Formats: sequence, structure tokens, C-alpha cells
Amino acid sequence: MSVKTEVDEAAITAAGNSVYVYEAPVRAWHWINVLCIITLSITGWFIASPLPSVSGEASDNFLMGYIRFAHFAAGYVFAIGLLVRLYWAFVGNHHARQLFMLPVTDKKWWAGMAKEIRWYLYLEKQPNKYIGHNPLGHLFMFVAITLGGTFMLVTGFALYGEGAQEGHWSHWLFTSWVIPLFGQSQDVHTWHHLVAWGIVVFVILHVYTAIREDIMSRQTMISAMIDGKRTFRE
Repeated sequence: MSVKTEVDEAAITAAGNSVYVYEAPVRAWHWINVLCIITLSITGWFIASPLPSVSGEASDNFLMGYIRFAHFAAGYVFAIGLLVRLYWAFVGNHHARQLFMLPVTDKKWWAGMAKEIRWYLYLEKQPNKYIGHNPLGHLFMFVAITLGGTFMLVTGFALYGEGAQEGHWSHWLFTSWVIPLFGQSQDVHTWHHLVAWGIVVFVILHVYTAIREDIMSRQTMISAMIDGKRTFRE
């Protein structure tokens, strides 16, 4: 499985051209991920900082239970989605592979990343045109979603298995080694919480850069994740 560097494909990105980039499973996974991350972020906030009080008898309320259930359910969906996405990296087009591999030996990729950094700092007048992710976006997607998402699943299921106790699949698959690796349960909670904030920051930057590129680099970014086509405008 290899990742193709696309700066050499700039010749086909002339104004008015449209290129089919993101296949339907990739687009579906993206939007399911959006819902999962929103759900996980909101419910995770309340799990970390529970509501101070709920009116009525304690026996009549299960609010935090519902919040935890929503968090766990979204976690399961996120995990299954990532596994399906990994499968599609093998059977889909080469754009589908970008999420899981970095072409770190490609000098063009590093040069492109340096130019993208200058572009985002308003030090470049024109960016390179890429059919898939640009090198900087590629790096951030890999770190935040592939590595960050995997970390959140491993630590999340370790904490889940701690509550489920011995005998549950999550306990022997994750809890049995993750918590000892970190030292104690609270350390796992802390790192799970910190990386979650990192992903939230990534999402904010991701939305900002997608809108910015759609306007300033004259190529479709947002609609490409709806119809799969990237169009290079005048």
C-alpha cells in the first residue's frame, strides 16, 4: 500500500476541471465521524465535569447514565468506522490510503509542506494545487485521526473495561495492559481527556482551513466531501 504524492499531478488541475477524489464510503465515514466526534466531545465534557445537581429523587433520574451510554455508543460506532475505513484503504483508490500513511521519504512532500506553511502564514501568493490532501493537511489528518483516534479508542475501551470488570472482552483486550502501562486509572483518564481536547482543536482548525481553502485557493473543499469531486475554479 503506497501513498501517491500529487504535486506532480498539478497539470490536470487547470481551472474548470473536476476530479473524482473521495469515494462514497470515504464520504460516509467522514460525516459519521463528524457526528461521533460531536457526541463524544459533548458527553465527554459532562463525564469529566458532571452536572452539579438534578432535580427530583435520585432513584427517578438516570441522566448521567444516558450520557455515558451515548458516549459509549458513539465510541463503538467510531471504532467500527475506523476499522471499515482501514479496510477501504486497501480496496479503494489511492486517495483513500492517505489517512494511514505518510510519504516521509518523498522530498516533494516535505517541500510541499513547507510551502503550505508559508501559504497559511500569508507568505505565499499562490498555493500548490493538490487533488487529495495537501501535505500539511495530510500530516494533521494522520496525527489527529489515525494516531489520535486510535489512542482515544485504546484508552477509552481500557476505561470502559475497567467498569465492565474481568471477563469482559474490553477488559482482557485493553484494560489488562493499558492501565498498568500508564501507571493507574487516573493517568489514563488524564491522557484520554488531554488528547480529546487536541482532537477538538484539530476539528476547529480543520473547519477553518477547509473554508479558507475553498475561498482563497479557488478549489472546492467542502462540496468535495459531499459529491466526491474536487473542482478547480477560475
